[in-house]
Amino acid sequence: MRHPRRRMQIGRPRRLIVNADDFGISEAVNEAIIRAFTEGVLTSCSLMVTGEAFEHAVRVAHAHPDLAVGIHLVTVMGRAVLPPAAIPTLVDAAGSFDSNPTRAGLQYYFSLQARHELRQELRAQFDTFAATGLRLSHIDGHLHMHVHPVIFRAALELGLRYSVRRMRVPQEEYRLAVTFRRQDTGKKALHTLLFGLLARRMKRQLRGADFVYAERVYGTLHSGQMDAQYVLYMLDHLHAPINEIYCHPAVYPADCILNAAEQQCMREFAALTSPSVCRRT
Repeated sequence: MRHPRRRMQIGRPRRLIVNADDFGISEAVNEAIIRAFTEGVLTSCSLMVTGEAFEHAVRVAHAHPDLAVGIHLVTVMGRAVLPPAAIPTLVDAAGSFDSNPTRAGLQYYFSLQARHELRQELRAQFDTFAATGLRLSHIDGHLHMHVHPVIFRAALELGLRYSVRRMRVPQEEYRLAVTFRRQDTGKKALHTLLFGLLARRMKRQLRGADFVYAERVYGTLHSGQMDAQYVLYMLDHLHAPINEIYCHPAVYPADCILNAAEQQCMREFAALTSPSVCRRT
């Protein structure tokens, strides 16, 4: 989450971060991120150091040094850096984390062994990023698991150790989200409440450690539904001094048969490179 190069053009200056998550998960995602940066409004991305296309992501990031790259901590629904023997409480025999965030979160909170192994794994992920030679821009987490109190504390300490003082605090505006699209209002209200409670604690500790964060982060309440219309609506209603819109773009060959998730990733790439969106930023 860097100091972005784009500012909103209407009203008082408001800084806008447009970030893509899951850099390194696949070459389809990597290509979309680079193209959205060079052809569209993307300002930064978050690297999964355990992704299948991690090495490819590092190469293309070095070829585009103006692209800000942060670390996308993986603690659920993905692979670990450390071998299973080193963190047996966290992963299965294949080195994969639990695919259920709730179950994993409870384990990380109540198991002292899991906490110990988690700290080791998170440090290993930071070490892996450092070995790339890329400048570490910011910290966030896969499925926002970095808001978990145990993971957040470790991420904060590692940020200080690695001299990065920017972290995502995923707090969105409920009113704005439901005004745009009146679907799943109960689910959106629950997410707003839970993330709001965690965000207050995070912001207090981040300020105490001289971290920078966006006051409003957009994407959580419309995860899997983002398109150009959504981005344009949010751009018209930004009011915080620092704002972030995050997304999950990907591009695929024209002859590919895509599932629903892949089609959504294509829509998000189209939104990032939309002429109407580019004109608005």
